[in-house]
Amino acid sequence: MSFGQRLRDRRKELGISQGELAKALGVSLSAVSNYENGQNAMREDVLLRLFRVLQIEPNYLYQDAFTGESFTCSVEEERLVRAYRSLRLPGKQALRAMADTLTAYQSEMESDEPEEELRQIPLYRTPAAAGYASPVFGEDFDYIPVTGEVPQGAEFAVRIQGDSMEPHIRDGSVVYVNRDPLSNGDVGIFCVDGDMLCKQYVRDPLGIVYLFSLNRKRADADVVLPRDSGRTMACFGRVLLASRPKAPGGM
Repeated sequence: MSFGQRLRDRRKELGISQGELAKALGVSLSAVSNYENGQNAMREDVLLRLFRVLQIEPNYLYQDAFTGESFTCSVEEERLVRAYRSLRLPGKQALRAMADTLTAYQSEMESDEPEEELRQIPLYRTPAAAGYASPVFGEDFDYIPVTGEVPQGAEFAVRIQGDSMEPHIRDGSVVYVNRDPLSNGDVGIFCVDGDMLCKQYVRDPLGIVYLFSLNRKRADADVVLPRDSGRTMACFGRVLLASRPKAPGGM
């Protein structure tokens, strides 16, 4: 049995999904899949984290159960072995029969299980496309897989046009968005009087809404919406950034 097979079996034994393991190891979901398929080798620091997460000794993943060499057990397996050895013969026979039945049942169930599929989210080609009620697939958006590089909670992605949000968001880059409510200082995707914008949101105590450009050289693209302006604004989501940018003027 290969390293990847042992890794997959141990992960499933503990009830850990590929995504959960990827998060614990600090790697992408595709990296875990490649480890289990034998396509990539782990770095030493990732291996050390893996041993802790799976609660195993290093040799556990490298020993071949069919070579006749000594086999290193996990903590639970050692406990089960000791319990088995403490049983009388009828108990050992009953336990072996139960194990054979469960193994056959698991093999039958796993043969019917669909392979794990990556979640997908729409990537809108422009902020304007994100505002359509029913965008046309293949024209206004495409589906992209959610890998370890995509922030947790992302519901869709938008390709940004223009330099008004640089250097935090560069022209042509992709931002990931969810539909959580906005707080002061968050960056969002907005529709103002029919125009789609990516801006930093600030609402002051008087109810005035400011949509700021993070690139202060493009302050001309800021939008100010007093309460009685009569203008319309809708927010389509919060942009997921590593940190919240400071609002202009300390607002």
